[in-house]
Amino acid sequence: MRQSPDPSRKSEIPKRTAVSVAEARELILASLPALGVETVGLREATDRVLAEDIAAERLIPPRDNSAMDGYALRAEDATDAPARLAIVEEIAAGHDPQRKLGPGEAARILTGAAVPEGADAVVMQEQTRRDGSEVILEESVSEGQHIRRAGSDVRPGTQVLAKGRGLRAADIGMLAALGRTQISVVTRARVAILATGDELVEPDRLRDDGRIVASNSYALQAALLEAGAEPVLLGISRDEPELIAAAFRRALRCDAVISTGGVSVGDRDWIKQVLAELGGDMRLWRVRMKPGAPLAYVVLDGRPVFGLPGNPVSSLVTFEQFVRPALLTMMGHTDVFRPVERAQLSEDYRKPAGRAHFVRVRVDSREGRLHATPTGDQSSGVLLSMVQANGLAFVPEDETWLRAGGEVPVIMLRRDDLRPEPGY
Repeated sequence: MRQSPDPSRKSEIPKRTAVSVAEARELILASLPALGVETVGLREATDRVLAEDIAAERLIPPRDNSAMDGYALRAEDATDAPARLAIVEEIAAGHDPQRKLGPGEAARILTGAAVPEGADAVVMQEQTRRDGSEVILEESVSEGQHIRRAGSDVRPGTQVLAKGRGLRAADIGMLAALGRTQISVVTRARVAILATGDELVEPDRLRDDGRIVASNSYALQAALLEAGAEPVLLGISRDEPELIAAAFRRALRCDAVISTGGVSVGDRDWIKQVLAELGGDMRLWRVRMKPGAPLAYVVLDGRPVFGLPGNPVSSLVTFEQFVRPALLTMMGHTDVFRPVERAQLSEDYRKPAGRAHFVRVRVDSREGRLHATPTGDQSSGVLLSMVQANGLAFVPEDETWLRAGGEVPVIMLRRDDLRPEPGY
């Protein structure tokens, strides 16, 4: 039977040296479990990672068809313009031609309709004039014009999509065109979210009593949905080790766990202690960065557990830098990092050496160049500055003064054209 965490043993937690942002990222990404595979319908497959190779088993398009509204004919009947041909049939898309074209004959044809036997060209209607049951061609016609040949898109045996590909709109369309209704994909990560703190309440319980809303849970839920994961909210745990331990045991039904708050050095910061008591292997605690220095990463029962700071900006920044890439990797993605652009800093930025800073900035383009402007107070509790930001400017540990006009790498938060490397 598991025992409840013992507050008297708090001092026995192994000390961990603060690591750099790059070291923390590499450590986390090197220790993640892979998720399983499931079969889903095409309507549920967008942004999922393909777990099988897809090869075509049929011709696309299946038959020669018209690329234009116009007339199907034999090119040899229209080498000299103008030419007059008898209209012997009208063919709409989805309807089979009823006869073979002979010399001097043409068929009225609509875009996508099958080309009748005997025809080897289509002339667009804008280059013709109709005269009763005949069509007059205004220009000469070349063989094969405006005909989409059978198999011109794909042929049987062609590998269309490779295992490991993140599925987007065109991929889903191709799978549908191939007649696939279900495919194998990597399972979505189910991620438990646990907020801790006696000061926290749900939004509908907010009163004028000094307590604050557990907004981190809602922000992280949205961030998980944006990343394609499935959030599981566990609510709020009070700052009691027994309650926190019980919540973590429930969380282990999921593939990964995120907690917020309780990872610093206060007397009631129990997260590290509880995870150690539950048998967790603490891989890191503290990163040389601001905001977000107190970050715990623990492997518990084979699952990654991220102990994020309680301040709202710190929580979101550490999620962006570490949790999001980790979950995308678990779900089979190879491109897991936001794009990075070089932007001109609009004002001086000073900081002490020793910690990398992620500065909330608004990036805009002026006169062909990107400019980054800090969005105000950079305190880790000022969520509005994160709301107004579309990027995080990265300032390395050893930098102490960036002058206005100098370039700085900016992680672009509102873009999803992901990359395989961090880029800063």
